Amino acid sequence: MASTKTDSVSVFAEGTYEEQIQELVNYIVRSRSDEERAAFIRPFQESLKNEKGSKPLAEDSERRKQLLSMVLDEVKGLGDGNEKEIEGFFNLLLAHFLTLYTLDSPEGTQRLHTLLETVAKAPPEHISIKYRVLSNLFNALPRNSPSRLAVYNTLLDLATSNDELSVLQISQDDVRTWLSEWAISQEQKTAFLKRIIDAYNTFGQPIPAYQYSLILVKFLPPGSPDSTTTVVDVIATALRLPTTFDFDSLLKIDGVIAVKTHELFSLLQVFLNGGLKEFIAWEASHPGALEKYNLKKTELERKIRLLALSSLGFKYVGQDLAYSKVAEALQIDISEVEKWVIDVIRAGLLVGKLSQTQQTLHIIRSTARTFEKEQWEVLEKRLLAWKAGLASVLEVVASARRAGGGGVPHASAQTQTA
Repeated sequence: MASTKTDSVSVFAEGTYEEQIQELVNYIVRSRSDEERAAFIRPFQESLKNEKGSKPLAEDSERRKQLLSMVLDEVKGLGDGNEKEIEGFFNLLLAHFLTLYTLDSPEGTQRLHTLLETVAKAPPEHISIKYRVLSNLFNALPRNSPSRLAVYNTLLDLATSNDELSVLQISQDDVRTWLSEWAISQEQKTAFLKRIIDAYNTFGQPIPAYQYSLILVKFLPPGSPDSTTTVVDVIATALRLPTTFDFDSLLKIDGVIAVKTHELFSLLQVFLNGGLKEFIAWEASHPGALEKYNLKKTELERKIRLLALSSLGFKYVGQDLAYSKVAEALQIDISEVEKWVIDVIRAGLLVGKLSQTQQTLHIIRSTARTFEKEQWEVLEKRLLAWKAGLASVLEVVASARRAGGGGVPHASAQTQTA
């Protein structure tokens, strides 16, 4: 049985179905003249009459659906009410619509798309209520309903056309959840992700566009033409973005591994494990590649130097790193060391303290580009050193206790100072 769990509960207005239909009709014709109003209402009044011997309307779903269809045919816009009235009208209309129509039927699908188009094309001064009506509909639909895709695409188009993408407050977690719940095809899922990516790129927000591209790559069959094109673009974007330094997780995606023969894959490996020397060698062996993928040499050199400094710092956590070693690793003059250290700290890759007098950088924390056997061995050595230091402190405390009560406060003070 299909799930009918939704994110909201439909609450019908008080009164019988006949009274609720009359309420909807009266809202539609409220701004018309008395003569037009009377002519408009007459067919509904005739349809609401119970013929002798016929089933009561409450027991006749086909008649109720026919009446609602007559109402839906007359919904040409949002109406002339205030925002509260508009929202109330559509909430009541949609509650009956979702009750009486099967959304995966051709008729239900067509009715839904007509309603979405009607709301979306309403005058721009009603933008806030349009968002609310569409959001209410989205939340009223079952979580696994494929119709949620159509509703959210309408919301996305509305926000994009009004330069208000932030209004939707899209989150990657929500998108992942929706894609796992909606009963839609793989092609529809990838098309939806591409739509989100295009929206962010349109507004000049490459970082969220890149993050959704990572989700997209995982949905595409590894090695397929669409996957290869997307992966190459993702790698180029990751290299291009000045604040993106995590390449390890990228190289763990099946779709990325599938393009291991591509020239950008080898460049990605340089940024994961190499330094400036390896980057220069790669560029020499791939003439014209940087221009081909819109990559700037100066920006890549900056990024590879920051990564190299971060990797070097990881080996010296808790120790002093000489300026000369930094200059050698980055292939820079020793007078430029402090500038690069400040840059790597600002990038969030390293935390440390500079000593101009001693020409050293004391490393407090540093980020490893990857965490393989070598990094685990470094971490093991630090833990063993920390364990030995802790054992030494405990021995001092134990010695003080053995010496008597008078020595305990003194030992404690020494321990705190240490």
